[in-house]
Amino acid sequence: MIQTIARCLPLVLALAAGSALAQGQYECTKYPKAEWRSATELQNLLVRQGWTVASVESSACYVVTGKDAKGKQVTAYFDPKTLERVDGQ
Repeated sequence: MIQTIARCLPLVLALAAGSALAQGQYECTKYPKAEWRSATELQNLLVRQGWTVASVESSACYVVTGKDAKGKQVTAYFDPKTLERVDGQ
């Protein structure tokens, strides 16, 4: 019984994490706006990495819609201070 639980636990945790991501529950640290890097800086960074950026919106995170370097349509979330992607991709 314990072995079955131990084998299933990683799957359960992965599904729970996926569910949180699917619902848009991304963790962006709450920094004062004065510490945020600009949306233009993020857009320029992504374009240099091969993205086509359709829009950049701000909430607690920067929300970028467009196509990634592989041409896949994406909505991605970035930390506004570090510009690191926070949606697990």
